[in-house]
Amino acid sequence: MSTVPRLSTSDLEPSRIAWRKSSYSDNQGQGDCIEIAEAYAATHGVIAIRDSKNPAGRPLVVPVDAWHAFAAAAAAGEFGTV
Repeated sequence: MSTVPRLSTSDLEPSRIAWRKSSYSDNQGQGDCIEIAEAYAATHGVIAIRDSKNPAGRPLVVPVDAWHAFAAAAAAGEFGTV
């Protein structure tokens, strides 16, 4: 059985990761947006998520499968409309 390398706090330093957010997000900084980073998807099996209004904050890290399930459910309208 293979093991996934652990991420250190410095690995998750927001300035060291390439972040992206939805093209639907407004660029005025007033939207309720998240940004995601897939830098560790292949090596660690996780997606990092952060609040675009707090880019220096600590990101939430979730398994890739959980992120894909969430994104698919959101796209299917399972959470209603905003």
